[in-house]
Amino acid sequence: MGELKRFFQEEDGAGVVEVVLVIVVIIGLVVIFQTKIKKIVNDIFTTITTKVKKVK
Repeated sequence: MGELKRFFQEEDGAGVVEVVLVIVVIIGLVVIFQTKIKKIVNDIFTTITTKVKKVK
């Protein structure tokens, strides 16, 4: 009986579930906003390339 009670009181697995849920949400957001993220990253690299050319 004591082992069963201790089993239900342990919360070690809850942390793992929370981490997995956060990862799933992040992956979902990346998939949903994939085109916007690509555009932003592309714009950033274009700006960096342009400014590097000005320095040379």
